[in-house]
Amino acid sequence: MGTSLKGQLLIASPTILDPNFRRTVVLMTEHGDEGAMGLILNRAAETTVGEAVPDLAWLAGDDIVHVGGPVSPQSVVVLAEFEEPTQSALLVEDDLGFVPAEVEDTDALADGLGRRRVFAGHAGWGPGQLEAEMEEESWIVEPAAREDVFTDDPEDLWSRVLRRKGREYALLSTMPADPSLN
Repeated sequence: MGTSLKGQLLIASPTILDPNFRRTVVLMTEHGDEGAMGLILNRAAETTVGEAVPDLAWLAGDDIVHVGGPVSPQSVVVLAEFEEPTQSALLVEDDLGFVPAEVEDTDALADGLGRRRVFAGHAGWGPGQLEAEMEEESWIVEPAAREDVFTDDPEDLWSRVLRRKGREYALLSTMPADPSLN
């Protein structure tokens, strides 16, 4: 395996037509010989955390749930910024990681969290699968910025990140969702 993509963004190239990943921006949360896992950042659902997952209302009750990917859509993960990174179940970057599934003292943990986002499901790749997709140029890699992870405007994230990447990518960002409309 080459370089780990953990902590990077994968931007779906226009060649990806699979509706699960079309025009998505994925934060890679794990990438190794066993495979890869990520969270789609630009698919907001229409329901709040409090409505969909009452058990997590203490954490993000009025926030919108985001669709993290097609794998295990019934399971929920919470990505957050931690004042105390050792409290994270798994770190993606310095202080960005997953809230543990079992929390003893919810108030203490909530006080120690910065921004947080709740995702239903995730994106997953088996061993070698992501590498094969990278060779086919299905994905464009870009360093992740925190404002990408916690964007207030998920609809525009795909275009915005491509524009930031510059030159030929900026042109891609202007493509209509349905190329036949050109």
